[in-house]
Amino acid sequence: MLGARFAGTCQAILRSPLSFNPARSFSMSPIVEAGYKLKSHSGAKKRWRSLGASSVFKRGKAGHSHLNVHKAPGRKNQLSTTAYSTPRQTVNLNKRLLPYGSN
Repeated sequence: MLGARFAGTCQAILRSPLSFNPARSFSMSPIVEAGYKLKSHSGAKKRWRSLGASSVFKRGKAGHSHLNVHKAPGRKNQLSTTAYSTPRQTVNLNKRLLPYGSN
């Protein structure tokens, strides 16, 4: 009894308009069509932020949060500034490390 009801439900699902329709495949994203997704680099996600349309990235410099007593004032000022990506770094960030953006 239960098996026949289950089989009828499966046939109703297959006939429903919500099932996959090949005529609507044009609306699928390239990521879904490819069948896989690239993984973003977790370290890059935490460090870099994009400016604008991913043309330049910015990050904070390391080494400014603690153990600053022995550092010269000029060095501490340099560590507090923002670092921007070079053109080659921007290509690598867009292509490999952050393929879907950073924000």
